[in-house]
Parts: sequence; structure tokens; C-alpha cells
Amino acid sequence: MKALFVPMIAAILATGFAVPAPAADKTEHMDHGAMHAHGAEVPLTEGLVRKVDKAGGLVTVSHGPLPNGMPAMTMAFRLKEAAWIDKVKDGQKIRFVADDVGGAMTIVRLEAAK
Repeated sequence: MKALFVPMIAAILATGFAVPAPAADKTEHMDHGAMHAHGAEVPLTEGLVRKVDKAGGLVTVSHGPLPNGMPAMTMAFRLKEAAWIDKVKDGQKIRFVADDVGGAMTIVRLEAAK
């Protein structure tokens, strides 16, 4: 049996037989910039500003589920634009898009809710 097996393996390797790479995981996170580049619009999430930390550059928001699969919760976000910190206040309803920027959840689009 070994006498047949070894030459068969050698023949397969000599023909350039390649093992296909595993398919990409369909659930992996796609950043919002890539989603926009592919024409998909990221929906805005509604939230309520609980706390504005101007010194730390953070806004704590109670929000519904995010499009990236994050469940509803209250959490602190960084802001893409530092000037936005002056445009939000405790108790304000907002609509926003958040993304992972440099390892920190960051609000990358922000507007006042109507």
C-alpha cells in the first residue's frame, strides 16, 4: 500500500495541486467606509445622550441595536469631529452612525433627532 501511496502523493504535488483557501466568513465586520464604497447606506440609530464628557471627548449614549450587531445598551463613544462635543447636551435625542475607529467605538455621523 505504501508503495502506491507515496508515488501518488508525489504525482499530485508535481502537478501543482493546490488546496483551495477557506471561504471568507460572511459575518465578519465590514467598516462603514467600505459599505459606502459598495453603495450600501448605513442606517442611523436613534439614541439619547446621557452624559457629555468634554474633557475626555466622550459622549455616553443609550441606543437601540446597531447595524453591526451590537445590542441595545448605554455606552460611551468617541466623536469623529472634536467640535461635535459642543453640539450635544445631556438629555438630547440624536441619530447617529458608529464605527470602530482605531479600536474605539466612534460616532462618525451625528444629527439631532426630530
